[in-house]
Amino acid sequence: MSYLIEIATSDFLTTRSAVEGGADRIELCSNLAEGGTTPSAGLVRKCREVFNVLFYPIIRPRGGDFLYTKEEFEIMLHDIKLFKEYGCDGVVIGLLQADGTIDLSRTAKLVEAAYPLGVTFHRAFDRCLDPFAAMEQLIGIGCERILTSGQQPEAPAGVELIARLNQAADNRIIIMPGSGVRVGNVRQLADQTGCTELHSSLRRKTKSSMQFIHPAFASSEESYMNNAISADEVRQLKKALTGN
Repeated sequence: MSYLIEIATSDFLTTRSAVEGGADRIELCSNLAEGGTTPSAGLVRKCREVFNVLFYPIIRPRGGDFLYTKEEFEIMLHDIKLFKEYGCDGVVIGLLQADGTIDLSRTAKLVEAAYPLGVTFHRAFDRCLDPFAAMEQLIGIGCERILTSGQQPEAPAGVELIARLNQAADNRIIIMPGSGVRVGNVRQLADQTGCTELHSSLRRKTKSSMQFIHPAFASSEESYMNNAISADEVRQLKKALTGN
């Protein structure tokens, strides 16, 4: 069985660590604490120049829900076209209607704008009304994969639905478990769901290298703690999944 590990990263340094650890694909984001928003053009361009790995930046103009205005949709279109020019391998999107159905018309337009890049529909899927109907719609418009935690906050709790989705997908679309995927459960999730692509962020915090710590902000995590990924933990995740 051939497996693929996707790592969500939040900046250049975490991306470098993920690549060093053997990530097969990068979901490049900003603001992972908000679930990920569109990374800057400068970040995407530099990562694409430096790292020889599959790159799928998320296209999400803000945190919060997945119900977007006309202006926000235009921003998403622009970012997809720009990242396509930068040589990315795919993009990650997700749009819903107010009633919990997929925003099919505008999602299809984004898929068309991205072509021939691959398109992942992200965990907006976990907030949709009918996951099986939504999956069929996403297959119909040409999405490559669905990132899902089985409509639960974390994938281990949604494992039964993920398995059912993967079975119903029948190789027509990739079902990729994500959220709460860790070294200790990655192989069990793969075995229980039958999925061969798995997604994790392996988020950590590391102390800043700043020598001067302003006393008024000494306890401020925002000021003196940085996002981090351990390359060794990525290696451990791959080994736990593949045995190699």
